[in-house]
Amino acid sequence: MAEVEAAMSRPGAHTASSAAVLDATRAVATLGGFKAVHFKSVAKQAGVTVGSVYDHFTSKTHLLVTLLAREFVRLDEERDWSTCAASPIRRVESLTRRLHDEWQQNVKLTEAVVRAFVTAGTDEALAAQHAADLIESMLARALSGGTEGIHERQIAGLIADIWLANLMAFVGGRATAEQTRECIDGAMRLVLDVGGRQRSLAIPTVSLRY
Repeated sequence: MAEVEAAMSRPGAHTASSAAVLDATRAVATLGGFKAVHFKSVAKQAGVTVGSVYDHFTSKTHLLVTLLAREFVRLDEERDWSTCAASPIRRVESLTRRLHDEWQQNVKLTEAVVRAFVTAGTDEALAAQHAADLIESMLARALSGGTEGIHERQIAGLIADIWLANLMAFVGGRATAEQTRECIDGAMRLVLDVGGRQRSLAIPTVSLRY
């Protein structure tokens, strides 16, 4: 099973059948959230056997985390976020607005993939890391205006952590959508402000909504 999970975590690894399973997973999660996603419901939606789902994915968590990675790829391909505005802050703000639109328009899907990501264990580690790498790379390229450097990647990692912490609060019912968006935007601006002034990346103390 570990070999299957590792293979499916690599970019470009999706076959036509696994892509159909991911399409079905997205449909099920969009309607019912995390609890609705089971191999049986996904297989029924995809028109395949449960065994066919197991051929590609080792667990429900692996399935949803892989879907999260595919969603990041889709958003990354929508436009070149490294050239969408003149300044690093404006580029990141543009990407952030798009991410906000996506999760707020698809709340149940967001709940499903966030729960899967935070519960991913060793069996899903490669898929989870791939998803994390994708969003951090998007943010880092938006910051750099092209090729990402160590400094941009570190800042991107902080921003990604801010997103995850606040979406966890939203999914757990500890924050409204409006509060979540405000917390993400406020903390992100603080990180960008400090990161822009100090290239050595003095990491700020940020109050997150846990």
